[in-house]
Amino acid sequence: MPRPLFTIISLLLITFTTDLYAQRPPYDVFPPAAPPYYRVRYEAGAQKGELAYPVNYTIWIPTGVKSLRGVIVHQHGCGEGSCKSGLTGAYDLHWQALAQKHDCALLAPAYEQPDKADCQMWCDPRNGSDAAFRKCLVDLGAKSGHAELPKVPWALWGHSGGGHWAGGMVLLHPERVAAAWLRSGVPLLKEDPNRKGIKAHTLPDAALKAPVMCNLGTKEGVTVKDRFAGVWPANEAFFNEVRGKGGLISVSIDPFSSHECGNQRYLAIPWLDACLSARLPKDSGDPLKAMPTDQAWLAPITGGEAVPAAKFAGDPLKAAWLPNETIARAWMQYVKDTAVTDVTPPPAPTNLRLKGNELTWEADADLESGLASFIIERDGKFLAKVPEQGKNPFGRPIFQNLQYSDTPTQPLVQMRHVDTKAEPGKKHTYRVIAVNTVGLKSMPSVESVPVNAR
Repeated sequence: MPRPLFTIISLLLITFTTDLYAQRPPYDVFPPAAPPYYRVRYEAGAQKGELAYPVNYTIWIPTGVKSLRGVIVHQHGCGEGSCKSGLTGAYDLHWQALAQKHDCALLAPAYEQPDKADCQMWCDPRNGSDAAFRKCLVDLGAKSGHAELPKVPWALWGHSGGGHWAGGMVLLHPERVAAAWLRSGVPLLKEDPNRKGIKAHTLPDAALKAPVMCNLGTKEGVTVKDRFAGVWPANEAFFNEVRGKGGLISVSIDPFSSHECGNQRYLAIPWLDACLSARLPKDSGDPLKAMPTDQAWLAPITGGEAVPAAKFAGDPLKAAWLPNETIARAWMQYVKDTAVTDVTPPPAPTNLRLKGNELTWEADADLESGLASFIIERDGKFLAKVPEQGKNPFGRPIFQNLQYSDTPTQPLVQMRHVDTKAEPGKKHTYRVIAVNTVGLKSMPSVESVPVNAR
């Protein structure tokens, strides 16, 4: 083909591809991003190696944090619906509780992948999403006034293609990753004819020091072979390769679910909490601490019993690695019935305000069990439950509801209740009680304060 004609065709293809990926039918409804939320958006790149799809990144910064110690990334999976669900990831109260405890930001990308387009064009970080992610840390750091953001460690959570992405980032930047939770998706370490179109990564020695949890549903090829039956062989191969070289990696199998996220957050958040507690440096900018290994427990990856490492009878390099007894016991409960226990009540709601007959309040989620609902009391007696009936088709009902990729639904649920039965002209007092997802209740809030009170 003559060179000028080849150049013209190439330019036409680039223009067509850019126009196609600029279409944004599901991605134009954003929750507001006023502080403590910040957002940046990048258009698709037109050059080879640049990100093929537009992407936006939303970050939440805990109020009052002077210097961030890390960033927790909540990465959605493949497909138009999952990509759209990333728009609310930074607004999840439960994940915010984890971030707040460790002075971390909570970041949620949303790749604008068209329907039926190639997910590998973003979930393989070598295809431009690694560079876009690191750029967003610089830009969001400038927007939020946290210049340290581009340099702090990462805790990565990913679902499906997001698991592929998070695992890929561990392999590319092991010195930056405090821990990674890979739900129903892992990167490829050896070429696999069953995973056509997926390019293998190399496994650097430094990646063996980063704690990794491979998490999936039993219906993804473990005990039931549904449409996602290929997930288990991929996870098993990844685990065997990493653990066989001494990597700090585990497997947790949801006994009920398929590709949906189920109740995984009730193990993921405590597990990440343990890893961040052990690895984050005290001062921003210092390197990650080594993950302690002297308290480890081990378990067969498809079994249900974990024991201290010294008491494990099998080959330790074929066993799931768990950092300590607390996490091991939570793991045992999770792989049995996902009912991870919690004995601590949630924090009491705050800033309860009354305007006319409308109540509004604020609340932090319980770190272990999130938020399921609120109980409203009027004059010391039960008035209402908000919501009356929680919804979550994928696991425990929670206050914010959940989508397939473990993010709140839109529009975001508000902490608000209108007392339609209040007696006109009569002064009432109100209190609010938070309820977590295992049914534990908080202490009541301070009584309501009228918004026009002096």
